[in-house]
Amino acid sequence: MPVPKGPHLEFEQPVVELAMKIEDLLKSSEVTGSDVKGLQAKKDALQRKIAARLTPWNRIELARRAGRPFTLDYIQNIFTDFVELHGDRRFSDDPAMITGLARLGEQSVVIVGQQKGRDTKESIRRNFGMAHPEGYRKALRVMKMAEKFGLPVISFIDTPGAYPGLGAEERGQGEAIAVNLMEMSVLRAPILAVVIGEGASGGALGIGVADRLLMLENAWYGVISPESCSAILWGDSSKKQELSGTMKITADDLKALKVADRIVPEPLGGAHWDPEAMYETLRAALVEEIAALRGTKLDLLIADRAAKYAAMAQFSEK
Repeated sequence: MPVPKGPHLEFEQPVVELAMKIEDLLKSSEVTGSDVKGLQAKKDALQRKIAARLTPWNRIELARRAGRPFTLDYIQNIFTDFVELHGDRRFSDDPAMITGLARLGEQSVVIVGQQKGRDTKESIRRNFGMAHPEGYRKALRVMKMAEKFGLPVISFIDTPGAYPGLGAEERGQGEAIAVNLMEMSVLRAPILAVVIGEGASGGALGIGVADRLLMLENAWYGVISPESCSAILWGDSSKKQELSGTMKITADDLKALKVADRIVPEPLGGAHWDPEAMYETLRAALVEEIAALRGTKLDLLIADRAAKYAAMAQFSEK
């Protein structure tokens, strides 16, 4: 497989150097199969060694890494017959929030998800994956459509947070997210959410109330980023690496806390090293989860959804 495009993370560098050496060897007429096979085995062993030593901060770096598949990548490679739906019918369309209809195998589904950009121009157009209130209202509009036609909802979460700008606040950012939380909690349709990268704050939760929450192995999900938490507590971001472990925001931590229901394994090195394998792994997980949700009566589904979130709270008295 080709070497992922940079910039590369510091702990990835030894693997990148080996992978580039393998690519150079493959271009040489003197290379033997045993040469390549030996180097490939060495690269895989190195990646496994690095994976075993990843810190919570390393996983956050991977969740944000350039080249990682985004929502539209998963839509284009997992689903068929995707038709994008635009606009909230109140203000405008929000390119940071993707919504539409598609097929997962033979099953029609409604898709909502945050979309980041690959380059500067696209990142600005997508607002770096930070949705405005019209984005959340658009998402709710299509989720209500799913309810009307009896379709499951699949939500892809990948955002540094909802956009906090003046215009967004004037148009009711907090209210739009709050309404989504309320409506999704009782939506009469199966809801499956997947954190594919970073899931920060209410911006993530605004499309994240679900019957089942899946997280990719190197995704993170929390009320605030480690940098912002450090800035609030200490006035700068110097404690971000330490806090990334304390905050319990990685997939492993959230599975242990019963916030996440399932961890979807990534290819060796991360989703960006083998996107095709990532698509196939996630496709299989989505098919399995949707089939299970479709087999549950709606009244029971909604009751279980309420119980799931009520059980997340923990209290202690001293």
